[in-house]
Amino acid sequence: MADQYAHSGDDKRPTGIPAIRWEEPPEGPVLVLLDQTRLPAEEVELVCTDAPALVEAIRSLAVRGAPLLGIAGAYGVALAAVRGFDVGEAADALASARPTAVNLAVGVRRAQKAHDEALAKGGDVRQAAAAALAAARQLHREDAEASARMAEHGLALLDELLPGGGHRILTHCNTGSLVSGGEGTAFAVALAGHRAGRLRRLWVDETRPLLQGARLTAYEAARSGMAYTLLTDNAAGSLFAAGEVDAVLIGADRITADGSVANKVGSYPLAVLARYHHVPFIVVAPVTTVDLDTPDGASVEIEQRAGHEVTELVAPQVPVAGTEAGGGIPVAPLGTTAYNPAFDVTPPELVTAIVTEEGVVSPVTAEALAEVCARSPRVAEG
Repeated sequence: MADQYAHSGDDKRPTGIPAIRWEEPPEGPVLVLLDQTRLPAEEVELVCTDAPALVEAIRSLAVRGAPLLGIAGAYGVALAAVRGFDVGEAADALASARPTAVNLAVGVRRAQKAHDEALAKGGDVRQAAAAALAAARQLHREDAEASARMAEHGLALLDELLPGGGHRILTHCNTGSLVSGGEGTAFAVALAGHRAGRLRRLWVDETRPLLQGARLTAYEAARSGMAYTLLTDNAAGSLFAAGEVDAVLIGADRITADGSVANKVGSYPLAVLARYHHVPFIVVAPVTTVDLDTPDGASVEIEQRAGHEVTELVAPQVPVAGTEAGGGIPVAPLGTTAYNPAFDVTPPELVTAIVTEEGVVSPVTAEALAEVCARSPRVAEG
């Protein structure tokens, strides 16, 4: 297909304003979030002054994406500590805000551990709060570094599997700078390919029902000058059949000990299509997404979201006559029930490789995954 929308591979424009940052105005420290529910129409920031506000932002998907949730959770603990709230209570609320994404709990517990250890060593509440904030900032820095290393490993893997460049990559949901302290996970690999002049086309699944692909990945791809095309999720099969996909790149919200991958719902069907069409199916995620305490995919708690996300179309930034601002436009009969899992699970036998900052796992086995995690100090600290 034509690539008339491609831009120079040297284009290094930023993908947007920071997804998360800590600020200390005169009235007290706050956590500032880019409200992802308002994209791409508006770049609006949310200011969280306490953990409950952050919990609501997490549940509403104003802040989302596994690595970024870990960073947000850590900052949330620091925010509670700095402002004098109950740290244990805040940590529990934050860790349970979204059950499937393991990074959230990892980030929360890491900051909480730093806080509690400072108190145990005789520090006062101010020193303990400073320790929690330092832990959150360190996690933020580590994630940015991990993103760069995943991009490097991922692009090297693509070049090995698909020599000659001209990669046509299909992705699902959003895995760029909006989910990371750096440039993302799977999207970062595609972006590295673009900058190296080896990305021919990024195929972007809409990612229904909340359209993270259409609203967020397309937003990031456009800002980065990438050649991309949007498609409905149910058009992916015809794209494979036409021979237009060289590889699938997705992120992950939790990778279990056996290598099963929980990711945004719609990922598993792509894995099945990829296997049938002999296309590599590659997962890109930091080691903090690997949960060695969860044995397999059947043990993952899958978040079930509200049915109205399926039975209504929601466009918060576009008021519609006859509806409240931020309300939904019904697309199903009143009273219709909906099945709305936020994630599905892809078994390891359908995964060609898992790319982490510590290296590539392929074939995907429990032993190989544990070996990669053992090389990471981030897992040991968790």
